[in-house]
Amino acid sequence: MNTAPRIAAVVGPTASGKTSLAIELAQMFDGEIISCDSMQIYRGMDIGTAKPTPEETKEIPHHMIDIVEPSENFSAADYAPLAKKAADDILSRGKLPIFCGGTGLYLDSVITANDYADVETDLALRASLLEEAEQNGAEALWQRLFEVDSESAAGIHKNNIKRVARALEIYLSSGITKTEWDRRSRTRPAPYAPVIIALDRDREELYSRIDRRVDIMIESGLENEVRSLVDSGKLPRSSTAAQAIGYKEIIEYFDGKCTLAEAVEQIKLSTRHYAKRQLTWFRRNPTVNWIKSADNFEDIVNIAKKLLT
Repeated sequence: MNTAPRIAAVVGPTASGKTSLAIELAQMFDGEIISCDSMQIYRGMDIGTAKPTPEETKEIPHHMIDIVEPSENFSAADYAPLAKKAADDILSRGKLPIFCGGTGLYLDSVITANDYADVETDLALRASLLEEAEQNGAEALWQRLFEVDSESAAGIHKNNIKRVARALEIYLSSGITKTEWDRRSRTRPAPYAPVIIALDRDREELYSRIDRRVDIMIESGLENEVRSLVDSGKLPRSSTAAQAIGYKEIIEYFDGKCTLAEAVEQIKLSTRHYAKRQLTWFRRNPTVNWIKSADNFEDIVNIAKKLLT
């Protein structure tokens, strides 16, 4: 019998209304929210990541937001132990942890039993592996992984240098391959019993919401936010955070590669593509409970409430 503690998660594509639903559920079930958004972790990146407002975070405690500087490297392996600690703390106080966000990999790193997520990140080793790829080529680094963990290498594209480096880092840090960690995880009980709720909106409606959100971001001062981060040195062009949608395009505008209007249109297009990838990710999980957008917000809340009752 699985006695894992119950948690909730509100997921889905960007601009689908996750934050509003998560806050409503937190009020109903005495919950606290844990962000599972890979960009809301960065301090100062507020407008472009659609962080909850100060009023919303004052109303309901939020965790895993504003925890690192944009110049710092951060991955799912870094996220998992911190998010688990937050979830366990919330549970220890008799409250319901509610994960909210669209980064499926981050959520999966917490709710699955993957031990390798706890393998401590070795930034020096990771940097040396990435430098090795830059000097010798992506295929050479992939070949090195193939020699020690052929099964893991077979599932990673040779040009996906970050994933190749992470798999090698896991092996070199722990002496155990990622494939073996995955095998062990399948024999371990899951740490939590998650109720995952996903919002699914009509394609045209979702795209319209994305366009409106981007326009609001621009009106709210996204350009000034990015300029301040870049000018202060907090957002190096080489950082992972600088590749975030909304920031990458504005930086290209600063660099004279496009007009502001072109940057805005590219943000909208990139966000649409990202939303499609998010939907694909969550649809692979048969345990996800989908709520269609044909329902109004009150109906959505009532359906979600029944799932959690």
